[in-house]
Amino acid sequence: MAAMKPEREHGSPVAAYKGVLKRVVDNRPSGTRHRLALALGKNRSFISQITNPVYAVPIPAQHLDAIFAVCHFTPAERSEFLAAYLTAHPRRLDLVRRPAGTRALTVILPDLGDARRNRLLDEAILETARRLSRLTEDL
Repeated sequence: MAAMKPEREHGSPVAAYKGVLKRVVDNRPSGTRHRLALALGKNRSFISQITNPVYAVPIPAQHLDAIFAVCHFTPAERSEFLAAYLTAHPRRLDLVRRPAGTRALTVILPDLGDARRNRLLDEAILETARRLSRLTEDL
């Protein structure tokens, strides 16, 4: 489990992009880490590891789009993150820069009269869409 050991050098390329992610997540409303865990299909300890520059756990390239969407990266934050990510993982350049090939779909939902219930419904629909999209990746 060498990947779980704390990073000795805080100035590493991985620590640089994780520092950007940590700053973005820390500036978002509470619950962002939980929503990120749901979107990635991971537990919250994984989110703690990928948002902490001290740990050497890299962020998998396939999670970047979901991270950008859930954390609502600004264009400047996204550029800063990607520059640091590409420095840390230059061989993943094609994965990061290739067009996502995605499209937006608007869904009209009823207002359930409760912000919590509305959020839970939104998260369930988004997670279902992400899982269905993953099924088509091999087609």
